[in-house]
Amino acid sequence: MAERLNGYRILILETREEAQFSKLLTEQGADVLQCPMFTIEDVPDPAPVEAWIHGAIAEPFDELVLMTGEGLRRLLKAARRLGVDQNFVAALGKARTFTRGPKPGKALREIGLEPQVTTEKPTTEGMIEMLSRVGLKGHRVGVQLYPEKDHSALLGAIAAQGGTTIPVTPYIYDARAADSHIVTAIEEMEAGRIDAIALTNLGQIRRLFDVARVKGYEARLREGLKKTLIASVGPAVSDELAAHGLSADIYPEGDAFFMRPLISAMAVELSKKEPRIAK
Repeated sequence: MAERLNGYRILILETREEAQFSKLLTEQGADVLQCPMFTIEDVPDPAPVEAWIHGAIAEPFDELVLMTGEGLRRLLKAARRLGVDQNFVAALGKARTFTRGPKPGKALREIGLEPQVTTEKPTTEGMIEMLSRVGLKGHRVGVQLYPEKDHSALLGAIAAQGGTTIPVTPYIYDARAADSHIVTAIEEMEAGRIDAIALTNLGQIRRLFDVARVKGYEARLREGLKKTLIASVGPAVSDELAAHGLSADIYPEGDAFFMRPLISAMAVELSKKEPRIAK
């Protein structure tokens, strides 16, 4: 894949893992335009998170539902701060673990644990579908949630199977990153100066459109996206695009919903057009 993106300008919307994504794209020769959108921070009040950790240690869960890798890492960070990280990891190891896609599984492996069940679809709906087939009667189910999402359907699915949910949301999204970065990204696409926009989570799309509406830029955003190839990492992103009347031009082959397969797909599709930057 050496320098297969040389000469192409790629827009990425920075959230969780985009520093690594930018590095991978740059290694392939791409000119990367990074657009900070928001940051991820610990919750302002740590007391509920700390109580959840202590509760998990005192009475380990029967099942553990992990929705994001970021969430597990934030919980581990809090456990280390409390000085109970080893006890916390030992307690988690006693639960049957369900993960939404590969990222929470990767976070588990970082602490020497393995997920017992991973959703076929890395979405909340995929997790609900999976849990609807699992007997949870009388079981205590720890559920790691993420912000800016209505999780009532997920928690309801667990309750419907007889489980008692013990939820925790260990981080928040901070949208203080200057909206001017998003406005600039929209202007660059509208001017035809971006070859492709690479989308790796659905929150990026929502934030992009939210700012565009507030700034009166939605028409300019849609015009810019017509001139820019849209690369989607997986089904959750593609579903969110569809909700806005859009579709992906670039998508990884098979079910490899990771950054490297997305980069490979981008290289294949972009090779069909002339780069805007001289090689």
